[in-house]
Amino acid sequence: MQVVGPETGLVAAPGHSAWLARLSLSQFRCYAHAQIETDGRPVVLTGPNGAGKTNLLEAISFLAPGRGLRRARLSEIDRRGAGLNESVPAVNGAAMNGMGNGAWAVAATMMAPEGPRELGTGREPVAEGAVPEANRERRVVKIDGTFARSQQKLGEILSMTWLTPQMDGLFRESASGRRRFLDRLVYGFDAAHAGRVAAYEQSLRERARLLKAATRTGGAEAAWLDALEESMAGHGIAIAAARRDLVSRLARACEARVGGFPVAGLVLTGEVDRWLDDRAALHAEESLREMLAGARRRDAETGGSAIGPHRSDLAVRHLDRDMAAADCSTGEQKALLISIVLAHARLIALHRGATPLLLLDEVAAHLDQTRRDALYDEILALGAQAWLTGTDAEVFAALGDAAQFLSVREATIAAAPPSRNAPGHLS
Repeated sequence: MQVVGPETGLVAAPGHSAWLARLSLSQFRCYAHAQIETDGRPVVLTGPNGAGKTNLLEAISFLAPGRGLRRARLSEIDRRGAGLNESVPAVNGAAMNGMGNGAWAVAATMMAPEGPRELGTGREPVAEGAVPEANRERRVVKIDGTFARSQQKLGEILSMTWLTPQMDGLFRESASGRRRFLDRLVYGFDAAHAGRVAAYEQSLRERARLLKAATRTGGAEAAWLDALEESMAGHGIAIAAARRDLVSRLARACEARVGGFPVAGLVLTGEVDRWLDDRAALHAEESLREMLAGARRRDAETGGSAIGPHRSDLAVRHLDRDMAAADCSTGEQKALLISIVLAHARLIALHRGATPLLLLDEVAAHLDQTRRDALYDEILALGAQAWLTGTDAEVFAALGDAAQFLSVREATIAAAPPSRNAPGHLS
């Protein structure tokens, strides 16, 4: 097992109210077993492409509800070549029972304001003698040594946000990516939002399936459709209300300019979202339920639903230039994304009394030195534990001793001194 980090006790570092003191993973992507220890400072992971840096961020992202920063199928994450009888070792003295037999597992000791918390998650292994594909896509969660009933419990303990290179085109691509981005931000304020989104999407799929079947059989069970549409209306309006509330607060937070980053203007668009401007939530639920019932014939033909929060979008503008984000340069779009994430982190710190984790994969790409310095300044001012990756350690030289530097090469992790070859303002 690789073990890197300071030989220190688990004492909260000044200025850091929520951070990972230890991260352990087993059978995860390119890692057989690995463990990292930190002291609360930002963590900089440097190394060549394909070394395993992003895999470490993805492992951390599974300590939050959802499908992780790559949205991969759980079985795709298992280390290739891992044997079914390879067991997961004890993690920080707490064995991850039920997470062995070759299935991947991630565990961490999180330092929270109330003290250390033990978090663990992984793919449920294939039971001995079972059909191999029988239960490969179920994720299990342990908190302080006890299995949790749902992933939502992770969101109640730890908040995190991430940026990846795949998100660089967020403002130019389809609305679905922007909805997922927005919902991830909502999770930090309302962990139950993840469950509502999942329930709504499940009802949406079931309704589409039932309507499609009805076109073949000449009828459909009205009572089933009524129940599904009741669920969609209740969960759908709750989703829209949570998104609307966050966008309103986030827009105000973005107006407080951060360093050299542009001011982002945010507006939630969509018919259901507009309803909440002038009617109560119960009235909006009734309207959505009625419109779904009235659109069954049309939706049976199209195979979906033309109305609901799954049709909403997040419109973003570069207010300094009065330009839609989609029309900005690649660098400006990246700066707008960072501006939104930093504003969200400030809101989370105020709301929860604990800073979120920031997972920033190749974040320095498309940023000039001024904006890189502004990003590092804000991370340190927040007291947030950011995990940053890059191929060139010089890009992070300004952080100096304010960050913990690790080298990642061929799935091997080693401590590395901060670069001293570039002038720094933080060290």
